[in-house]
Amino acid sequence: MTEVRTPPVHTPMNQFPARGGELLVNGIPLSRIAARIGRTPFYVYDRSLLTSRVKQLRSALPAAIKLHYAMKANPMPALVCHMAGLVDGIDVASAGELMVALDAGANPQEVSFAGPGKTDAELRQAVAAGILINVESFREVPILAAAAQELGLPARVAVRVNPDFELKSSGMKMGGGPKQFGVDAEQVPELLAEIGRAGLAFEGFHLFAGSQNLKPESIVEAQQKSFALACKLAEHAPAPVKFLNLGGGFGIPYFPGEQPLDLTQIGTNLTDIVEQAKISLPQAEIVIELGRYFVGEAGLYVSKVIDKKVSRGQTYLVTDGGLHHHLSASGNFGQVIRKNYPAAIGNRMGAEGQENVSVVGPLCTPLDLLADRMSLSVAQPGDLVVIYQSGAYGASASPQGFLGHPEVIEVLV
Repeated sequence: MTEVRTPPVHTPMNQFPARGGELLVNGIPLSRIAARIGRTPFYVYDRSLLTSRVKQLRSALPAAIKLHYAMKANPMPALVCHMAGLVDGIDVASAGELMVALDAGANPQEVSFAGPGKTDAELRQAVAAGILINVESFREVPILAAAAQELGLPARVAVRVNPDFELKSSGMKMGGGPKQFGVDAEQVPELLAEIGRAGLAFEGFHLFAGSQNLKPESIVEAQQKSFALACKLAEHAPAPVKFLNLGGGFGIPYFPGEQPLDLTQIGTNLTDIVEQAKISLPQAEIVIELGRYFVGEAGLYVSKVIDKKVSRGQTYLVTDGGLHHHLSASGNFGQVIRKNYPAAIGNRMGAEGQENVSVVGPLCTPLDLLADRMSLSVAQPGDLVVIYQSGAYGASASPQGFLGHPEVIEVLV
């Protein structure tokens, strides 16, 4: 007898409740938010979910761990301002992001700057701002030394290390093997000597092995290896380690069959690392850098159905939003095999009727696909399609100028 297997389904998206058949964002009905904005498409982010996620993480991890928000996940100024009041620091990846972080009220002492292609001007701006610069090549050292001398300010630096291992089961590998990020671990002792000779203010290390991981055992292994490597490299440092960024990698469930990350094992492991650091790196503050995990589940992408058509038996909902606003949901931002983000008809929640539809955008390309053959509530023109898990790598990671359609609106409620 042939075994019948139930296909995997999306984990329930319970962070946004519904009332009267309509999704609520921080207690406000979706249609009211749309009316307040005045047009679709838009991204909407829930303040209360951002706050509760940080609170949840603090309760799961030892108090000594500092939390940094990696704002590349979502650099919307209002959102960054909200996050700056919740976390201990902000990690930026450009001078543009640095300006947003400082405008948001982030403490420069708790801002760090990473990126493999920092320009001379960006390095000088970072020194002037008094932030911590993650050195990623030998080229950066003399530029920072010159900027420090010219400005009469210390150049605060940490070394971003490309480790000789990677974060297993990671959605995007940022370390291990040849990488454009950081300095290979075996070259770091030489770089540390250069930093000492140049008179830069060495503070520590940054290790980031990968991102979007839902396996706690993989994250634990990467953290243990990163800590051990930092202790080994500290023997060559020109000053005691005061800052140790162990990266992040915490993932959120996007696709059928994926489950939320269990923080229990991670919290236990970090407690052990904190205790070890009291002996091995007694002056070091340990940082976890997270972006997607903080903001990804707090956002929705909302577009309006402008047409409903059937082509050779397949029903299409044509919306006013698409890949130009939400590249990752279209499957064109790193997916090898396209999978659907969780989606719904946001103003018809819990409706009895369901139909198998594909949700597409207005662009003249078959890549403009937001949902492929999903079972959704029966929709009509004027209804609102929502894509969940849209708080990270959405508007700023999408080609909004493609084909000349209007840019997307972002709001924080």
